[in-house]
This record gives sequence, C-alpha cells and structure tokens, in this order.
Amino acid sequence: MTGRGTQPDSGRGSGRGPDRYEDRVQAGPGGVMTDEVGVITGEVTVVTRSAPGGRGAIDVQYTGAEEWYTLTGSPVPLPPGGLAALHTQVVDLLRRGGAARTPR
Repeated sequence: MTGRGTQPDSGRGSGRGPDRYEDRVQAGPGGVMTDEVGVITGEVTVVTRSAPGGRGAIDVQYTGAEEWYTLTGSPVPLPPGGLAALHTQVVDLLRRGGAARTPR
C-alpha cells in the first residue's frame, strides 16, 4: 500500500525495462475497487510498478488529485510477460469497470 497523499515509489531500475508504467484511464461502469475508499469512478490515473518478490503493485488516483489508493488485490505476482503485461491487463480491467480489481 502506498497510503494516502503519497506518490507511488518508482522503485529501482532492474535493467529489464521500465519498472513503472502509468496511464490515464476512463474507468468503466461500476468503477475500480480500492482498499482505502472502496469504488472510485471517472477518469483515473493508474501506476503499475515493480514490487519485491517478483510482484507488481498497482495504485490508482482520481486524475489530478494528490491521494493515491491501492487497487484491491495488489500486489500480485508478475505474469510471464512481466510488468508491461501486467499493466496492460490492469488498464483493460479498469476500462471495463465493474468494481475492477487486480488480475487473478
């Protein structure tokens, strides 16, 4: 968890490509589920970043806000495609909405 009012830590370079991906996404109907405040809706910024143990951490915020929230289910094990693949999965899930959580 990154906690409220903080920006997700970008971590350290791994030499395998970016260790942080960020996109603006229009959350689909039903929004996205966070640990701290429940569902958020509308335009959100999502950050997928490297976490210890071969995992990826996902944080979201209302675009333009200061507070960051943990996407429910985060952190998760990285899929075979690594952090980039995880970020792509997360963005797709957020666009679908339905109180989106991390990929399983």
